[in-house]
Amino acid sequence: MTLQITLNGEARTVTEGETLADLVAALGQPPQSLATAVNGEFVARAARAQTRLREGDAVFTFQPITGG
Repeated sequence: MTLQITLNGEARTVTEGETLADLVAALGQPPQSLATAVNGEFVARAARAQTRLREGDAVFTFQPITGG
């Protein structure tokens, strides 16, 4: 079964049971180079494997801002 989500504002289909970690891996970018949020809530890198995607989720990936 598939689910419809949005990724950075664009429609995307994922497999039921897919996690945020799976999605980040499918993007082909190093996981440590991206910050993630689901439905407006930040999701830490360590929690991505436990974060299952659901129908209608809005996922955003972005470059973390660091500095001092």
